Amino acid sequence: MVVSPLCWLYCLLFSTWWWLTVSTSEMVFFPLTHSLSKTQFTTPHHLLKTTSARSASRFRHRHHRHKQVPLPLSPGSDYTLSFTLGSPSSPTISLYLDTGSDLVWLPCSPFECILCESKAPPLSPPLNLSASASAVPCKSSTCSAAHSSLHSSDLCAIARCPLDYIEMSDCNSYPCPPFYYAYGDGSLIARLYKDSLTLPNSLSVQNFTFGCAHTTLGEPVGVVGFGFGRLSLPAQLSSVSPQLGNRFSYCLISHSFDSDKVRIPSPLILGRHEDKEKQLGNKIVQFVYTDMLSNPKHPYFYSVGLEGISVGKRKIPAPENLKRVDRRGSGGMVVDSGTTFTMLPASLYESVVAEFDHRVGRYYKRASEVEDSTGLNPCYFYDKVTKVPGITFHFAGNESGVALPRRNYFYEFMDGGDGVGKKRNVGCMMLMNGGDEEELSGGPGATLGNYQQQGFEVVYDLENRKVGFARRKCSSLWDSFEN
Repeated sequence: MVVSPLCWLYCLLFSTWWWLTVSTSEMVFFPLTHSLSKTQFTTPHHLLKTTSARSASRFRHRHHRHKQVPLPLSPGSDYTLSFTLGSPSSPTISLYLDTGSDLVWLPCSPFECILCESKAPPLSPPLNLSASASAVPCKSSTCSAAHSSLHSSDLCAIARCPLDYIEMSDCNSYPCPPFYYAYGDGSLIARLYKDSLTLPNSLSVQNFTFGCAHTTLGEPVGVVGFGFGRLSLPAQLSSVSPQLGNRFSYCLISHSFDSDKVRIPSPLILGRHEDKEKQLGNKIVQFVYTDMLSNPKHPYFYSVGLEGISVGKRKIPAPENLKRVDRRGSGGMVVDSGTTFTMLPASLYESVVAEFDHRVGRYYKRASEVEDSTGLNPCYFYDKVTKVPGITFHFAGNESGVALPRRNYFYEFMDGGDGVGKKRNVGCMMLMNGGDEEELSGGPGATLGNYQQQGFEVVYDLENRKVGFARRKCSSLWDSFEN
């Protein structure tokens, strides 16, 4: 593969900027790397089918936790970040970033991944625990958090701590029992350890808690959970530096699955003050904010209210369950870095598709065979540049409309490029059907995927419980932070 000069320039710059710091007490930033590898996908259809299936599995798993069909973690859908555990001179560890979960875990030696034969190799070798690492005691509150808030006395009993020791709260020498953790596309069993974690600029977090997994199902790569929860990276960072841990954002490079574009790192920013958001060069950047919704069943989700979606000038109201979260944890829209495509409840999805097809289908032929092979629809064949209506998400709150760039919701590629059949231009809408409202009971009503977040800086203000969006040229953010 020939790499463009621009790509080489960015790679050179970021190999040098990895440890760059901007006002350590207020803000640090470092690159997220996209995991896309074209070598694993034979055609665009294969790529889209894999990522759409994974998005659907991850979304539906949240409603049927023990009934999922495990799907392997699919490259081309997630972003990775790197750090070190133990000594700052230890090998760098690269893991997936996930705002939809609250645990930091990584493969530990010896490591076995079941049903991972066809997957890309792990980003980093399995971890050998350093001499400074220690097991988390069974009486620790972090142990309870890993076991879904099971009482520490029960956990110490499972760890075989004697009864008289439990009664005297003297079980420090008994480690936290192994715990089970599941995603929409795999699962794992891990133990909790603590060690020092070193972030870019050599910021160190002592006694950082993480899961050490020796066996996983369909999960060859570890995860850095950025969701709500005391085990997430932001929560643990806030204990050392509240101004860094209470606020983070990322700006995902617009790539359209182009491997050259995804080589350009996307900025992840920890911290950041309000007055630094408004000025970008000579331009004032306006953020659109919406309040986070509390979810009693899934407290680690960043849920927001969705009022409706506009297709062109027509605003389609969202069902009531997307505007709030009830006591059972049903409803709302989760802003998720780990899901590729946006998932909508059937009624809203079908209304959006009907309006989109009403405006586009009169001019272009539906590509039903492409829809079957990619898992996306509607898709259309076209000869010339297509004219498609704009799509805007209206979140709860005044002036909360977020207009998506065309490339964020309409993917265009060459059908027949594999040498089989006639070559034709085809375009597909990249929003997905998440299922009927009844099927979604007990979990999120919708998910905002990372593909639709490209080209926006997405801010998670944990202190004020808000999520913000601002259009950005993400690659140029590095220059603004340097100045």
